Amino acid sequence: MSMHKSLKLKNTLVGQRSVLSRWERIEKLRSQDRWQPGDPVTGLPKVRTKFKVRVRKAAPAAGAGAAGAAATPAAPAAPATPAARSK
Repeated sequence: MSMHKSLKLKNTLVGQRSVLSRWERIEKLRSQDRWQPGDPVTGLPKVRTKFKVRVRKAAPAAGAGAAGAAATPAAPAAPATPAARSK
């Protein structure tokens, strides 16, 4: 029986891997100057893998935000206690 097309995985070879192979870890450690030739290849320290970074929307123009805030007067502070309001 064939598999339905909605159940098939697409781009299975392109996805992110959560584990690096030994030589990938060594290359990453070498670029960070944490591993030198001649060091043991077993018991390597942990290495952070690539992870997805959420792209944030661009902030509004700094000039427009600063000008709008400067043009609006600050609201007066409300009295903290009822006794202060009665005076």
